[in-house]
Amino acid sequence: MDSIVEEEWSAFLRHWDVGGDQEVALAEMVAAEPDRHDWRVVDAALDRLVCSACGDRLSRGPVGCSACDLAHGFRYAAVETDRPGVPPGNEHAIRVNVSVVRRPQGISENETLVRRLLLPVLLVGLQPTTAEAQRLSALIKRSSRTQRSCLIEQAIEEMLRHPAQKRPFPMR
Repeated sequence: MDSIVEEEWSAFLRHWDVGGDQEVALAEMVAAEPDRHDWRVVDAALDRLVCSACGDRLSRGPVGCSACDLAHGFRYAAVETDRPGVPPGNEHAIRVNVSVVRRPQGISENETLVRRLLLPVLLVGLQPTTAEAQRLSALIKRSSRTQRSCLIEQAIEEMLRHPAQKRPFPMR
C-alpha cells in the first residue's frame, strides 16, 4: 500500500531533479503548502519528516499529538484528481482508505479492517455505492469478530464478480 505513495514521490523527485541530500528540504516545502501538491506526494513528504513532539513520522504519531494531528488534517488540503476510467470519487475513496490504514489510531478496529480489505478493490477502479457501503457497515457491526473478515471478503468477491451492475453485499 505504501508503494502507491512512494511511486508518486519518486516521480516528484525526478521531476524536480532532487537528490537524496535535498529530499528532506523538499519534503518540508511540500508539507508547508499541501494545497499545491497531489495527496500522494504530500503523504510521502510527511513520511520523511520527524514530528518534533512525539518523534514519529509526522502525521503518524498517536492521537493527541498536536503536531501529528495538525499534519494529518492538513493532508486533506492536498490536490485530489480522479484517475481516467474510474468512477468519480474513486480517488477520494482511495485517499481516505490509505489515510485510515496508514494512521489507524483513533479509528475503530472494524473500520480499519474494512478499509484495508477494500483498498485493492478501489485501486482497480471499483467503488461501492453509498447504499452498499452502509449495508456492509451494518453487516459488520452485527457480526462476530470471527465472521468479519470472511463477510468482507465475500462482499469484495461479489463486487469483483459483478463490477458493472448492482452488487448487493451478502446479507446474513
